[in-house]
This record gives sequence, structure tokens and C-alpha cells, in this order.
Amino acid sequence: MTPTITGFTWVPEFARGFVRDIRPRWAFEEAGQPYDVQLVDGDYVKSQTHRQFQPFGQIPTYRDGKVEIFESGAMVMYICETAGVLTPADTGERMKAVQWLIAALNSVEPFVMALAINDIFEADRDWSKKRHEKVVADLNMRLKDLSDALGDQQTLDGGDFTFGDLMMVSVLGGLRGTGVLDSFPNLASYVARGEGRPAHQKAMADHLATFKDAKAA
Repeated sequence: MTPTITGFTWVPEFARGFVRDIRPRWAFEEAGQPYDVQLVDGDYVKSQTHRQFQPFGQIPTYRDGKVEIFESGAMVMYICETAGVLTPADTGERMKAVQWLIAALNSVEPFVMALAINDIFEADRDWSKKRHEKVVADLNMRLKDLSDALGDQQTLDGGDFTFGDLMMVSVLGGLRGTGVLDSFPNLASYVARGEGRPAHQKAMADHLATFKDAKAA
């Protein structure tokens, strides 16, 4: 069967361009791999039918007739390794790509999401404005570490763009529109280079087109 991922039929304006199906979409485009998208709504995602496959009630999920997985990082790595793209041939270099993929999800994304949760999802709470400064300070501390690690390199390891870079750019893309990366010019440039890749642009266009079609319908 054609590899199939799940995506939402509709999300609010502020979430468009940020939903995590963009990550496997990007990997598919880098691989030149055709894929299908099963569009689902919020009720289905929280249903027991979906939770039997994705126990946390989230998207995306992935199926190809042989493999059934959830978690965007697992999908990106599987798609890239299966297609032989963005995957270093040397074992040591491949493991560096793996470490950066995991670091993006474990060491960076929680701080990015903390800002979104505070300033968007919990903006109506009476403590949200007071907490903003601390959330940004914690995020900047983590971004400083990443900025120092990247330095003047074009990629995280200074070589070819890998699936580790794809995931890190995707995570940092969650700060799009916040101005946070303005304090870290090398990270801002790194994200711009990643998002400027034709595969990312095609994936993003297809992701956003889903919601335009839904609005028209």
C-alpha cells in the first residue's frame, strides 16, 4: 500500500503550519516518496478506535502495510532510512543524526512548547502574563546552548543536512512569528536554510492547502 499518514481536516489559524504532520510530509518530499494523507477530525483522534493505534490521541500516525507507528520522530527516521536520504552511511555519523533528532524532541521542543502553552493555550489564565518572562528565559537558555553548539556551521554536525537537522528545524519552526530567534542569528539562518529547501516548501504548501480546501468546502 502507499504509505499513509494522518492529518487534521481543520485546525485554527494559529496552528496552521505547525501541526506535526508537516514532519513526515517533509521527509516524504526529501525522499521523493508518494504518500497519502488520511484526514481526521478531533473527535476521531480522541476515539478508542484511534487510541488503539495512537494511545495518546494525537496525530500524525503512519502505515505502509508493513509498519504501523506513531511519533513524528520515528516516522521521519524510518522514512529517511528506508529511502536512503538524509541518512549518513557511516554508523558513527548516522548515530549523530539520531542523537540530534532525539535532542530536538527531548531537549529543545519542551521549551518551545512551554511558550506556546503559556502564551496561546493558557493565555486566559491570570498567571500567564506573569509566567511569560520565566518561560522565555528558560527557552533562551536552551537556545543559547544550541546556538553555541551550531556555531558557524551550516548544519548541526557541519556536514550534509540529515534527518536530525530536519527534526531540529521542524522544532525550531514552532517559534515562527514569535521573534525569539532574533536573538540567535545563527539559529534563525539555520531554520531559514532548512525551511528554504524545496522539499520543505512543497510539504508546507500541501499541509496548508488542506485547510484552504476545508474552508472552501
